[in-house]
Amino acid sequence: MASNAAVPFWRAAGMTYITYSNICANLVRNCLKDPYKTEVLSREKVHFSISKWADGKPQKPIVRSDNPEA
Repeated sequence: MASNAAVPFWRAAGMTYITYSNICANLVRNCLKDPYKTEVLSREKVHFSISKWADGKPQKPIVRSDNPEA
């Protein structure tokens, strides 16, 4: 049974909460003035590693970044 309850606008726009919060965080970061802006932008970079598994053992990890420059 469908409900007519209020839906958050980010859900109505087809976004997840994580996507919505990332957009808001980027807007806030871009509104900051130096030196705070450069400090915050340096902290937003994320690096992670991915390991594929074969025969029950992890293969060599691949380091990934969300920073397009890296």
